[in-house]
Amino acid sequence: MSGELTKRLNAEIDRRRDDLVETTRELIRIPTLNPPGDHYRDICDYLDARLARSGFTSTFVRAEGALGDSEKHPRWNIVCRHDGAAAGDCVHFNSHTDVVTVGEGWTRDPFGGEVDGDRIYGRGACDMKGGLATSIIAAEAFIAVMPDYRGAIEISGTADEETGGFGGVAHLAEEGWFNPERVQHVIIPEPLNKDRICIGHRGVWWAEIETKGRIAHGSMPFLGDCAIRHMTAVLAEMEDSLFPALASRQTAMPVVPEGARQSTLNINAIHGGLAEQEEDYTGMPSACVPDRCVITIDRRFLAEEDLAEVKGEMEALLDKVAAGRPEFSYEIRDLFEVHPVMAARDAPVVTTVGESIREVMGIDPDFVVSPGTYDQKHIDRIGRLKNCIAYGPGILELAHQPDEWISITDMTESAAVMALSLAKLLASD
Repeated sequence: MSGELTKRLNAEIDRRRDDLVETTRELIRIPTLNPPGDHYRDICDYLDARLARSGFTSTFVRAEGALGDSEKHPRWNIVCRHDGAAAGDCVHFNSHTDVVTVGEGWTRDPFGGEVDGDRIYGRGACDMKGGLATSIIAAEAFIAVMPDYRGAIEISGTADEETGGFGGVAHLAEEGWFNPERVQHVIIPEPLNKDRICIGHRGVWWAEIETKGRIAHGSMPFLGDCAIRHMTAVLAEMEDSLFPALASRQTAMPVVPEGARQSTLNINAIHGGLAEQEEDYTGMPSACVPDRCVITIDRRFLAEEDLAEVKGEMEALLDKVAAGRPEFSYEIRDLFEVHPVMAARDAPVVTTVGESIREVMGIDPDFVVSPGTYDQKHIDRIGRLKNCIAYGPGILELAHQPDEWISITDMTESAAVMALSLAKLLASD
């Protein structure tokens, strides 16, 4: 690929810098909070109108019947397509449109899209509306420079990645949108840093663990059985034996950051006893011994670990606690599970984006694995498409943080990498 073409692509992206900034800001201003799944149709409508300007045609896909889908919060997705001058491969950029809750600690308007120097602030700026905007500008710049390209470009905006992706990419994959016969290369612009290519992710097992007790009057707890006390014994055993065991396991996968190269467990939530009352309730709680306590666990496991063994390890821990506590009983309920995935280092999209990073930035890319899952899992497992990576601007550690931001410079450099990758994959000659 000639240096002259690279210069033309870079110049076209530089010319579109203000459009890149404004597109990012407009996306941030649509508060697509998940849960519950607000404004999904609104952001699809925006993408439809935005990409129609450059000749893309759009298909709206509602994930009817998927987890989370309802008449109040329908799970809307959009796939926008631009066809070249002749037959060839299809390169698909997939970005999720949902963002997590705002949380505390913000000093900026989380949905204002404020620009301060080289940064754009807002919930989703980094994860991953900045990446979505970057892919749009990259595709448009490439089309302007090489209008006679072969193949097709698709840009999708999909729902619910932050809660598993079942109303988004999983549904599209089930419907055949990622069939390798219609799509050959997938780039997911997640924020893994502009000089990194993410080739996969660790596995995950989410589950609820419930300890059971017996309700009684709180003045006579000896007549009941406190489920919360049983759960404290479970948590103590996790601290004493499970957490140290997980910390000792290391993977050969190039997971970032360094701390995620070990197995991990997060206690995502805990609740026991009386249900929480409405905020305007002014009464006192009733005196009861809690008969149930539930924790939600988020277990991240390595390619070297077997999921059945991961689950068995937790069951063995609970059985050990039960052996020392009369009347102790428990239940484990699976919520969802995802096996680790990793694209081959010599896959076409991996090598192509790697070459583009070298040409645009003059550096060798790092090849990494994400600590958390993202929608590659559904493209790989359901779509059976292995030629998939995550590559996009943004700093991973800023995701889900207050005052989340993305660098405009990083977006323009990543756009140059994406545009050059399109040129390499969809060249007309």
